[in-house]
Amino acid sequence: MTVVNSPAKVLVTGANGYIAVWIVRILLEQGYAVRGTVRSASKGAYLKKLFEKEGEKFEYVVVEDITKDGAFDEAVKGVQAVLHTASPVVFDVKHPDELIIPALHGTLSVLNSVEKFGTEVKRVVVTSSCAAILEPHEEGYIFSEKDWNEFSIKETAEKQEKALPIHQYRTSKTLAERSAWEFIKDKSLKWDLVTILPPFVFGPLLQETATKESLNFSSDLIYQGVVNPKTGDDLYAYAGNWVDVRDVALSHVLALQKAAAGGERIIVSAGYFAWQDLYDALSALPTPLPDVPKGVPSTTRAPPLVYSSAVAEKLLGVTFRTLGESAHDTIVSARERLFAAPVVTGDGPAMMELKDVEPAD
Repeated sequence: MTVVNSPAKVLVTGANGYIAVWIVRILLEQGYAVRGTVRSASKGAYLKKLFEKEGEKFEYVVVEDITKDGAFDEAVKGVQAVLHTASPVVFDVKHPDELIIPALHGTLSVLNSVEKFGTEVKRVVVTSSCAAILEPHEEGYIFSEKDWNEFSIKETAEKQEKALPIHQYRTSKTLAERSAWEFIKDKSLKWDLVTILPPFVFGPLLQETATKESLNFSSDLIYQGVVNPKTGDDLYAYAGNWVDVRDVALSHVLALQKAAAGGERIIVSAGYFAWQDLYDALSALPTPLPDVPKGVPSTTRAPPLVYSSAVAEKLLGVTFRTLGESAHDTIVSARERLFAAPVVTGDGPAMMELKDVEPAD
């Protein structure tokens, strides 16, 4: 039975990313040793400072270009598991290859290195996305791990750079995950594969956020929805599925510890929401933030799109945080980091506006 428990050493690629930093934190808290890859020494230095209490339990290596053959050859040596999170999450691109190549080649680069030099590796966990399963279906359809997003791949192949940016992004995530499963197909390997598929990821920030531009896409989505409130029909329209970053990170760690997770795709989604749901959840907190939009409370909602987390709940035993807690912590964390000002949770100054924030990778 394949499990990787502490005090094993785990490689986390893209260790300075939004989800990845939380993964590193949880691994260290549970007694693992962690080697993280980053694209520059400055990014590594930030993490070293963040986890300085852990001393030598955390180390980093610089991998400037994850698409290069052999990029991870040295990084995989001496680790017992690999958590591959590094992949671009940007939409302002001129051609889909700007997303597809790093996502696809980065995944294959890691797996090739593990196959050749990861002699101690027992399990590889790849961060995929619900973008890899989402495509048009009839109302009431519930998406599960059996689904693959063929629609975005077709759209991008036919329209190339004229395809909607969201389809270009979804194509990159779909092709990257599929390449991982194709890589291990019909091979006799000493390690197995798990993929984790989250939707929008909310929750507090641990990654470096020195500028507005460094705020990750999903955190910005929530923040903007509060400082620039939705109105009219937008309040009740389906907005998306969501999950808290701490629950996503824990799911990656649990995927190392549960033998039955091997060979599985695992959706981690806490549910769906409309903006009115989010405003209601924030307002219902025991100590709500000042100036939280109230919207127009109503039971009216557009038909939701639903991802099933039954596999995650059964195999990993995940219990998801509430929307109110996650949205609250996103807003508090973003404001504290971007404006270096404490958030008042009772009567106090209004929130500062944050405009023109671009998604970060």
